[in-house]
Amino acid sequence: MFLEPISPIKQHEKLVQSGVLRSDDHQVRIIGKLQRFWEQVLKYDPPPIPEAKTSDSLMSRLFSRAPSVPETPPASAPKGLYLYGDVGTGKTMLMDLFYQTLPPSITRKRRVHFHAFMIDAHKRIHATKLTMGHSGGDPIAPVARDLAKEAYVLCFDEFQVTDIADAMILRRLLEGLMNHGVVCVITSNRHPDDLYKNGIQRSSFIPTIELLKSRFEVTDLDSGTDYRRIPRVLSHVYYHPLTPENKAEIDKIFNSLTCPTPTAALQDPVIENRPITTWGRTLRVPLSTSKVARFSFEEICGRPLSAADYLEVTKQFGTLFITDVPKMGMDKKDMARRFITFIDACYESKTRIFVSSEVPIYQIFSDESAGTGKGISDHMRSVMDDLGLSPEAVGSSSMFSGDEEIFAFARACSRLVQMGSREWAETASQ
Repeated sequence: MFLEPISPIKQHEKLVQSGVLRSDDHQVRIIGKLQRFWEQVLKYDPPPIPEAKTSDSLMSRLFSRAPSVPETPPASAPKGLYLYGDVGTGKTMLMDLFYQTLPPSITRKRRVHFHAFMIDAHKRIHATKLTMGHSGGDPIAPVARDLAKEAYVLCFDEFQVTDIADAMILRRLLEGLMNHGVVCVITSNRHPDDLYKNGIQRSSFIPTIELLKSRFEVTDLDSGTDYRRIPRVLSHVYYHPLTPENKAEIDKIFNSLTCPTPTAALQDPVIENRPITTWGRTLRVPLSTSKVARFSFEEICGRPLSAADYLEVTKQFGTLFITDVPKMGMDKKDMARRFITFIDACYESKTRIFVSSEVPIYQIFSDESAGTGKGISDHMRSVMDDLGLSPEAVGSSSMFSGDEEIFAFARACSRLVQMGSREWAETASQ
C-alpha cells in the first residue's frame, strides 16, 4: 500500500501542535518556500551519471568514446535553496525538516556539515591525484561525478569559507555537482556576497558567489526571533571551579555512565589509550568505553589536532568528558582556537559533554572579570548581541580579531549555552 510522504509543512504543524516548536509567521513563510522546493525535488528525475573511465592511457584518451562531462545543469533541475541568517534563526531545524521528510524512494541523498564535506572532498581529490599520477588531469571533475553518483540531493549545513584551499576549488566542485544534476539546500550565517570576506585572493572566489546567486534562491531567515533565546532549563553538565569536590562529581558521573552494572563493566570495560585512526594517524584516547570518552583539556587541545580529528572523536563517542579547562588568555590562543573547533564538532555531532573548568565555562575566553565590559569592540558587542549573549555573562576577549574569528568565538559561547540545557543533555548522543 502506497503511503503519501509527510510534507515539511505538515511535519512543522505537528511539531507546533506537540509543543516542540513555537508558531512563528515569518518561519511559516520560509517553510512555504521549503515546501515548494520539496515538491519540485519529488517530481525531479535526475540524469544518469556517466561511468568513470577505466583507463587513463594516452591511446585510451585519444580513442575512447566515454560520455562527455556535462557543461550545464539539466534544464529540469530545480534551483537550490540558500538559507542564511544569524545563529538562532532556525536554519538547521529547517534543513532537517526538509531532509527528514524526503520519502524513502529518494535513496541518493546526503545531509552533511559543510566543514566535514570539504574535508571529505579534499581527501578524495588527493586520492584522485595519486591515481592519475604523472599523466595529470583535472582531479575535481571525477570527484564531483562520484559525489553526484552517491547523492543527487545534498544538504549543506553551516556553509562558510575561511580557508583558501576550499575557496580555490569550490566553484569547480559546485559546478561539477550541479552539472551532474545535483540539487542542494544550503544554510549559512552569511549572504553569498559576504562569504570569504577579506580572504586571500578573494577575487578568485567571486565566480563562486555569482554561481550561488544565480543557481540558488537566496533567502534571509532573520525575523527578530532567536529560537535559542527561548529559556531552557539548564542541566548540570558544567562544573567550576577546579575543586576536589567538583572532580569527585565528574568522576562519579563518568563511573555511572561507563560502569552502570558489573555486567556492563565486563562487556564494555574502560580502556586506557584506545587507538582511533584519522587521516592515517593514530590518536590515543586516554580513557574510554565504546561510547564514552574522557580527555583532559591538555590532551584534547594541547596537541596540534585538527577539525578532522575532532569530528572523528565525536563520531566514535556519543558522550565526552573534558576536564581541567583553564581560563585562556593570549598565551593560549592556539588552544582556544582548537577548543572552539572542538565545540563546533561536538555541536554538529549532537555529542553530550561534561566539563570541569577553572571559571564558568562561558567565561573561559574572557580577558577580564565578568561584568566589566571594558575593551570590547563595537563589532564584538554587535556579534554577541546577535547571538543573544551579554558581555556580563561571557566577558569579552581581545585575543580574537577579524570577522570570522569574532563570530566563531561568540558562536562557541552560544553553543556552550545550548549544550548545557536539559533538552540537549536528554536528546544528545541518541
